[in-house]
Amino acid sequence: MSEPLRRWTETAETFFLEVIFGQRRGRLASVVRGLLHGMSHGYRLAIEARRLLYDTRIIRDTTLGVQVIAIGNLTVGGTGKTPVVEKFARELRDRGRNVAILSRGYRSKPPPLSSRFIDRLLLRREQTPPRIVSDGRSLLLDSESAGDEPFMLASNLKDVIVLVDKDRVKAGRYAIEKFGCDTLLLDDGFQYWKLRGRRQDVVLIDCQQPFGNQHLLPRGTLREPISQLARAGVIFITKSDGKTQALRERIAALNPRAPVIECVHHPLYFEDVFTGEQKDISFMAGRRVAALTGIAQPESFEEGLKRLGGELVYTKRFADHHRFTQQEILNAINRSKKRMAQVLFTTQKDAVRFPKLDRRDLPIYFMRVEIKIMAGANDFRDCVDKICFR
Repeated sequence: MSEPLRRWTETAETFFLEVIFGQRRGRLASVVRGLLHGMSHGYRLAIEARRLLYDTRIIRDTTLGVQVIAIGNLTVGGTGKTPVVEKFARELRDRGRNVAILSRGYRSKPPPLSSRFIDRLLLRREQTPPRIVSDGRSLLLDSESAGDEPFMLASNLKDVIVLVDKDRVKAGRYAIEKFGCDTLLLDDGFQYWKLRGRRQDVVLIDCQQPFGNQHLLPRGTLREPISQLARAGVIFITKSDGKTQALRERIAALNPRAPVIECVHHPLYFEDVFTGEQKDISFMAGRRVAALTGIAQPESFEEGLKRLGGELVYTKRFADHHRFTQQEILNAINRSKKRMAQVLFTTQKDAVRFPKLDRRDLPIYFMRVEIKIMAGANDFRDCVDKICFR
């Protein structure tokens, strides 16, 4: 994507998000909200028709004969899904399963247009292998080719297969035949109905914004009606603040059988984006810090820096999945220094999209996090046991 087109796309995305969440006022915003509301009805009909086609077997799903765990959410972005995928992969690997993570590689760089055209013309798309981000031994792609989340998962999980392809049935077959995998993790897979069989659906709900603004796309951030939570086999409440009784009651009304697990994103250490130097979490305490992010919900990250004892003096936010330029980072460094910041912090998901810098007048660290279960640890163990010994 060219730089002008990328900037236009991100500006439009920011505008529509502000309209959706009521942050934009005025006549234009009201008109746009009305149009989006009308389009949401069409979207609802489309997803209900698609579900009916699968339920009546007019469109057939596929069974690959191995365990499938689909980890996803009802809303678009921001639930903290990647660390949960990592926790499942790590736990299953430690129990002796041969795990492959299958991702569609959201916003990854596609193959050249010429090769895509030839593959389509010669009906070769089924024969084109998925992109291998990690073969369980080495990282084989960069973040631009793989996508942010697959690259991050492959970096954190050195001995887990990570594949990228929109057709995850094809990717699953490849994982089984090429690498002998017996367990497939579908990253962002709750709405991927093409691959079923021996499947466990894990749904994530953000404690801070459980169901977005309650509207379906494109008027809101819901991918499906809230009632579809009934399909979940296991439910994770992420970013839990411990005050979840009302949310738990609502979940129980929608799905009384699924165990509910509460978790938080637990900080492990800080790592220099460019040198790999690691600092203990106590490094934050008492420092004047700045935050640079390009994620769906930067507020939780910024609040996390404050909880760890940092004095947040400057923040710069970009659209989700923003690919940073060298000048943008240098601008953030210069503005942070003017506010007397001592360190610039970002997320690991953002750090994989940082270019190399000619100069660094301020140290830049990302925060390495993992999922820590606050409630429902026995339910998580039971879930893993069922997958391992089924």
